[in-house]
Amino acid sequence: MCTPGEGIERRKGETMKGSESGNGLNRRQFLKAGIVSAAGVATGLGGIGDLMAQGAPAPTFRTLGRTGLKVTTVSFGAMLTPEYEVIRAGLDMGINYVDTARRYLNGKSEDVVGMAVKGIRDKLYIATKTKPASNTRDEIVKDVETSLTELQTDHIDVIQLHNLDNTNKQRAFIPEVREALLKLRQQGKARFFGVTTHTNQADVVNAIVDDPDKFFDTVLVGYNFKTDPAVKKAIGRAAKAGIGVIAMKTQAGGYKTDELGPISPHQAALKWVLQDPNVTNGIPGMKTLAQVKEMIAVMGMKVSRADERVLERYSEVIDPYYCRLCGECEGTCPNGVRISIINRSLMYAEGYGEYGLAKATYNEVQAASLCASCPECVARCVNGLDIAEKVSRARGMFA
Repeated sequence: MCTPGEGIERRKGETMKGSESGNGLNRRQFLKAGIVSAAGVATGLGGIGDLMAQGAPAPTFRTLGRTGLKVTTVSFGAMLTPEYEVIRAGLDMGINYVDTARRYLNGKSEDVVGMAVKGIRDKLYIATKTKPASNTRDEIVKDVETSLTELQTDHIDVIQLHNLDNTNKQRAFIPEVREALLKLRQQGKARFFGVTTHTNQADVVNAIVDDPDKFFDTVLVGYNFKTDPAVKKAIGRAAKAGIGVIAMKTQAGGYKTDELGPISPHQAALKWVLQDPNVTNGIPGMKTLAQVKEMIAVMGMKVSRADERVLERYSEVIDPYYCRLCGECEGTCPNGVRISIINRSLMYAEGYGEYGLAKATYNEVQAASLCASCPECVARCVNGLDIAEKVSRARGMFA
């Protein structure tokens, strides 16, 4: 992560040079591409007209639970976006909610978002996350203070505890964590509180719903057409309780397949998520201008029979290797290896094409090295995945 001083120096006139993959797009190239006019970039949301003329649909909105925030149904997942101009283009097309985190892009994502929202901060909402290991008052406050500096803002609209599951969901109930969040709200630095979850999602969401203090206002959940019905039911409970539901992992891994030919399943996948009235908004990870235009186009659209056929075929193709992150397999591992995290790291590498993110995720699994010493893997997947093969592949790729 860059220090505040380094971030300030870059903001004075320098653009991020691109991601680790080398797919950088500087400002001159961005404008030359003809995707957005110079006036659109300069005036922020005032440039919607220019982009609408190029085919961007009128944005649709839903209310984010009891927060009362009116957010665009397609919002911006900034986890993978190294160029602030790409985010700015999405905002110019009408998106008004951006999700980032302290740890994304090796700590650089909030800085990118901060540059993207410059001059239009009061027209949109920013959600970010504390570090997954932050469990004390001082750690929470430090995370939020750093986020405010990187985002170049005086407040965060939704601050989220990052990556809860059955092993750590009690983080949401630690008194000093809640005290820190309440203090930050009193200071005007954070408006609403949320949690995020990848594994054991139904259990986490239900725990937040059942909280007698109703402390958290939002849940960010992996949700797509492959999601376990228990998660869908928990999402319904959350919405009924006034908790805003934000959907991530909407593209079911985002895998590229030859079986579908030139047809992309990703618009159909996002439509499927947004047809659920219990979901407020989806935050597909958008890295390029083409992806932004593809995702924004589905706002207000219904799932067609053609979409359903595409998703049926896509489901068949990815079934042998797509992990639903239910975590059921982990109870069958005698060493307690966090198999769902290993599988998520493979998804980031093989679906998202993000090796750096994949390796960082794999490194979270402290007991992964134990797999090499097991004579035979006895862990079993309720959906029929070959756990031994996946763990071995991940070890070869990241260890």
